[in-house]
Amino acid sequence: MSESKPPTPTPPGDMYKGWLFKWTNYIKGYQRRWFVLSNGLLSYYRTQAEMGHTCRGTINLATANIAVEDSCNFVISNGGAQTYHLKASSEVERQRWITALELAKAKAVHMQAESDDSGDDCPAVPPSSGQGGGCRNLEIQSTLRTLGSKVEDLNTCNDLIVKHGSALQRSLSELEGIRVVGDMGEKMRQVTERATLFRITSNAMINACRDFLSLAQNHSKRWQKALQAERDQRIRLEETLEQLAKQHNHLERAFRGATVLPSSFSNPALANKGGASVKGDASDEDDDNEFFDAMEDPAGFITVPADPKYHRRSGSNVSGLSSEIGMDEQSFDEQSMVSNPESPPPLELEPVRQRRTRIPDKPNYYLNLWSIMKNCIGKELSKIPMPVNFNEPLSMLQRLSEDLEYYELLDKAAKCQSSLEQMCYVAAFTVSSYSTTVHRTGKPFNPLLGETFELDRLKDCGYRSLCEQVSHHPPAAAHHASSEKGWTLRQEITLASKFRGKYLSIMPLGSIQCLFDKSDNHYSWKKVTTTVHNIIVGKLWIDQSGEIDVVNHKTGDRCHLKFAPYSYFSRDVPRKVTGVVTDKEGKAHYVLSGTWDEKMEFSRIMQSSKGENGTEGKQRTVYQTLKAKEIWRKNPLPEGAENMYFFSSLALTLNDPEEGVAPTDCRRRPDQRLMEDGRWDEANAEKQRLEEKQRTVRREREREAVKAASSPEEGNKKKKRTYFIEGNEGPYGAQIKCTHPDSYQALWFEKLDDPVSGETLHVYKGGYWEAKEQGSWDMCPEIF
Repeated sequence: MSESKPPTPTPPGDMYKGWLFKWTNYIKGYQRRWFVLSNGLLSYYRTQAEMGHTCRGTINLATANIAVEDSCNFVISNGGAQTYHLKASSEVERQRWITALELAKAKAVHMQAESDDSGDDCPAVPPSSGQGGGCRNLEIQSTLRTLGSKVEDLNTCNDLIVKHGSALQRSLSELEGIRVVGDMGEKMRQVTERATLFRITSNAMINACRDFLSLAQNHSKRWQKALQAERDQRIRLEETLEQLAKQHNHLERAFRGATVLPSSFSNPALANKGGASVKGDASDEDDDNEFFDAMEDPAGFITVPADPKYHRRSGSNVSGLSSEIGMDEQSFDEQSMVSNPESPPPLELEPVRQRRTRIPDKPNYYLNLWSIMKNCIGKELSKIPMPVNFNEPLSMLQRLSEDLEYYELLDKAAKCQSSLEQMCYVAAFTVSSYSTTVHRTGKPFNPLLGETFELDRLKDCGYRSLCEQVSHHPPAAAHHASSEKGWTLRQEITLASKFRGKYLSIMPLGSIQCLFDKSDNHYSWKKVTTTVHNIIVGKLWIDQSGEIDVVNHKTGDRCHLKFAPYSYFSRDVPRKVTGVVTDKEGKAHYVLSGTWDEKMEFSRIMQSSKGENGTEGKQRTVYQTLKAKEIWRKNPLPEGAENMYFFSSLALTLNDPEEGVAPTDCRRRPDQRLMEDGRWDEANAEKQRLEEKQRTVRREREREAVKAASSPEEGNKKKKRTYFIEGNEGPYGAQIKCTHPDSYQALWFEKLDDPVSGETLHVYKGGYWEAKEQGSWDMCPEIF
């Protein structure tokens, strides 16, 4: 059992700990566990050695109820969610735990009330100009909190003394009135127990008073010195501020009197502001020297704080990712800010297009989903005729282009010197593509065969992309994006979906590839499964689950990402994502963790070792890591997004009409445009017309293909004939032709075997942007 010690009130940070027996189940009964009471939380472990990495359970005493059952047993419950049935080795030991728990509970309730009452009304403590001043402020605040805690302990002990004193007085009064000898033993036992309680509480009161007086005497002189130092520092800051004001006034007069200034330095305040923002990216250079608390991950590994010996090494050979990349960003931005004297002034540059920030609000039309879906169970979703009521006014091609919302991650990856650091950014980009789906329960429009979508952000963001629907059954879309920052993204996605009654599963097939020009690194990965729940009853919600392997085919580096499916019984945070970056030898270098709907963090691994067995008997790896750094965070949704299909800022601009796009572009699709404008009945009629037109064209194409196959001469005559629009061959040799009833040749993409990844996919063959520049779209089919 635990060592006997009185449950005296302890200052914040101290712990009351010891062995207790905890009820587990009817088979194992009570099991010996190590309990730790600290900061209003009661936690337990199987052994003392587990305290460093694995906590078996924690209960918050601020909302808990403590009840005594008998001489050794007591129960702690927080309203039904958690209940601990505990047993001490003796009655005295049980009473020590009860007293310590009551003190901790009273303190936790008081701290919670203070936190709720303070809110935003608490005045912020001004930051100190020197490190010593900050340390003094922290020390004073810590001392004040300690003294406040001691005062609260005194109040609690006083209440307990009054309570136990009254109980003792009642027991003595009852003892005087007893005449029957048989009741004497029971009453004497009660009096003895209550006297013991009174003695323990009195000792706690005395110890709390002694601690309070000792702290007050020790810190009185130090507070006076600290107060005088703050006064002197305030006087120095006022003098410095006055000097800065005079210098600013002098610089203003000198600036107004200047006759010739370069146009790039016409606004020095703006230049200084830009320089400050550049440095801000690298301001956390020394964060690698900090460590973070242990994090339990049942997925297969555990992260714990690294050994303090790495603190001294982190400044030299263990440089953080943000410091290296931050310096690259700083030099890059500074170079971009220095303008060429021969270049035209910034005012003569072509202004960036202002894009829309709102679309018409979603109409409130009621439609019974089950009346449509009940006859579609087990069918392929792409073959189910769905009204636009279940859609959102975007095409699947536009949804693919939304993967580029966080293109900055690839820009930063392109500047990485280390392939392992670059892998962290690529993995974060992989996760970020799912952040737009958390509230997007609407189904995107199925693109028509030959439909395209361009996203030209070359002037805004330095990239542009093109999507084309290259197959209809099964539906497949090809996507190509290239950036001036030195990366290329290409993907071909085929959706396989099944309706299972309660939920809808969407399994993306195909692969995504990312290529970097500077390092020739070639990455590839696949997407996870998307599940839409509560199709029949309840509110629709979306979950992502599965595993992704991001592979660098040049170096052999790999990042294994795991998207944990949502579970009502899991203690993990919902939508959790974890990952480990390893080199070609299998050695782990970075750990990634976060959620796919909010943010991702990464930590550098300093050491790894085999830990204890997990829930399934598998031995989990323990990684000693430096403090986690944020690598990606989701952008907030625009105001009123709940009325605009929960579109992000980028999604709001995707269907904005633009001049010069191809006739096959999604923006020209009439049913999608009518739905966005709120004219859903007309959109449904137009959608049926387009689908029937596509079926007619496909039947015609199949008949022509069969005729060509049966007659070789006829086939030779018509081998260059297009079936969407006849006799039109573009200036770049691109055309649509058929050699098989189900074959189709895309306009801007061609199917090739990738020698690096060994995969077969549609690759952009060029010509689109040149055709747009010339305004020549004769080769495009008439699909709308």
